[in-house]
Amino acid sequence: MRVALAAALLLGALGAGPPDTDTDTDTDTKTDTAPADAPAFWVDPQSAAARQAAEWRRTGRTEDARLIERIAERPQAVWLHSDGAGAEVRAHVEAAAAAGRTAVLVAYFIPHRDCGAYSAGGAHDDAHYRRWIDDFAAGLGSHGAYVIVEPDAVAHLVAGCPGADAAERYGLLAHAVQRLKRQPHTKVYVDAGNASWIPDERRLVAPLRSAGIAEADGFAVNVSNHQTNEVSSAYAHRLARELGGGKHFVIDTSRNGNGPYRGTQAWCNPPGRALGTPPTATTGDPSLDAYLWIKRPGESDGTCRGGPEAGQWWPEYALGLAGRARG
Repeated sequence: MRVALAAALLLGALGAGPPDTDTDTDTDTKTDTAPADAPAFWVDPQSAAARQAAEWRRTGRTEDARLIERIAERPQAVWLHSDGAGAEVRAHVEAAAAAGRTAVLVAYFIPHRDCGAYSAGGAHDDAHYRRWIDDFAAGLGSHGAYVIVEPDAVAHLVAGCPGADAAERYGLLAHAVQRLKRQPHTKVYVDAGNASWIPDERRLVAPLRSAGIAEADGFAVNVSNHQTNEVSSAYAHRLARELGGGKHFVIDTSRNGNGPYRGTQAWCNPPGRALGTPPTATTGDPSLDAYLWIKRPGESDGTCRGGPEAGQWWPEYALGLAGRARG
């Protein structure tokens, strides 16, 4: 896989768009100088957004292509959610290393994933998952990456997930953290839900400890959600204090530019949302390691509101996110 993207792809400003009257606007921006060792995150030149932009330029839809490039030209996480993860991980981290950048990856294969809802699937059993995460970790080699461990897996147990074996799941998450942290230059963040789902962050403390947070670099908040930077940061700081040990965190800002939707099914393809803060390790907060686009903007949450299957590219929704983005 070859990477031939200019550095300007990472840092271009988001275009202006009309505000959303039914939402909270996130105006949290940072202009700090990046730490000397701050990573530059990798842009996947073969993402669905990149392919869509190229197709629309070829067919004369230049304005739509320009909007989609607001997604295509910025770093996004790569989700690993099926067998054969090791080879795929290796391809991505090697491409990132060739570009002098750091890949962001998501391990998403826990048994009884998503409690059997839109993103159902995952490993068949404990042994299958352990083999899978070992393969994932081996694929990292010496390149390293930022790895988000199992979105929703802990929060689902806290909120209630019939059919999931809590002891087994916590054991698997702890194994994932331990195995990934053996790889050099790898930063590991256990998913910790969002401020709307589990508003009392103290309910997450014991579960995260059971899930191996002590050996992780920290935790991730707001994955695939729309809470503002301000709300997410305050939530994460409270959780970090409860956990102790100086844990750091990352925030998913992929779709939080207009804040949360106030209607029903606010988590699932909500209308009127916008791209949020572009991915960066320059946050101005020593505990906040990065703003990341963990959810890939333009990929569906599931078959709600006319969307395709979860994780599938939805160009019309992507256009809306990009068109509403504000600097």
